[in-house]
Amino acid sequence: MKIWQAANGEIRRLLGGHVCDVNCCRFFPSGLVVLSGGMDAQLKIWSAEDANCVVTFKGHKGGILDTAIVDRGRNVLSCSRDGTARLWDCGSSSCLGVIADCGSPVNGIAVGAADSSLKLGSPEKAPSEREVGTEGKILLLAREDKKLQGVGLQSRQLVFLFIGSDAFNCCTLLSSTYILAGTQDGNIYQLDVRNTNAPIQVIRRSGAPVLSLLPYRDGFVASQGDGTCFILQQGLDYTLDLTGADCDAVYKVAAWEKQIYTCCRDGIVRRYELSDL
Repeated sequence: MKIWQAANGEIRRLLGGHVCDVNCCRFFPSGLVVLSGGMDAQLKIWSAEDANCVVTFKGHKGGILDTAIVDRGRNVLSCSRDGTARLWDCGSSSCLGVIADCGSPVNGIAVGAADSSLKLGSPEKAPSEREVGTEGKILLLAREDKKLQGVGLQSRQLVFLFIGSDAFNCCTLLSSTYILAGTQDGNIYQLDVRNTNAPIQVIRRSGAPVLSLLPYRDGFVASQGDGTCFILQQGLDYTLDLTGADCDAVYKVAAWEKQIYTCCRDGIVRRYELSDL
């Protein structure tokens, strides 16, 4: 992995330690620490200041496909091809539990505060004292078997199970009540977690896989396997397309203030400067 200086594209750090492909990475809220997951089934924490790997978590039996950070980062989450989502404690370098065992690869996860009216269930046993910030949180799981699952993070109890048109690749929370999930056949489902019997809407730009979803201002950014990357905002009657990727898949989207970054199969990380929408 590489850490770049965003202003000029200069490489600042090289993070070497994963045996196989690195599937996902993200900064902790501090901006000084990085979390990564790879096909070697390892989850690693790195110092962005000196490039040292300070913690390696082992326990998954398949490649790690996505991660999430709980609050400030004392606990982190991962999901894997082995069908599980796990909660980890950074301070003790230990697994605090399997949040869900789906029996099918979990391609993406997202965590956030749930609406107070949503019944998240109660844990069967008292949570570990190492478990911090899980109360009142919901964990979304985008599953390979066409299912989108919601689980109470502290309770480990099922909140909802929604069946889509194809494998779910990614998911995100727009708010404490509204969520998005993208499928392999190009559908983006918007759901209300209080009633997931039917989607609020289904957005479809093409039949290409939806690979990444990111909340942005009053809407979201989506990227797809045909190189499409677009911004959809509430209250606007048009969609803003981010060009440059041609037909190569755009795997992931990230945002910082008015800048959006995309990573593409062509090996290029692109930065887009946005004016007020």
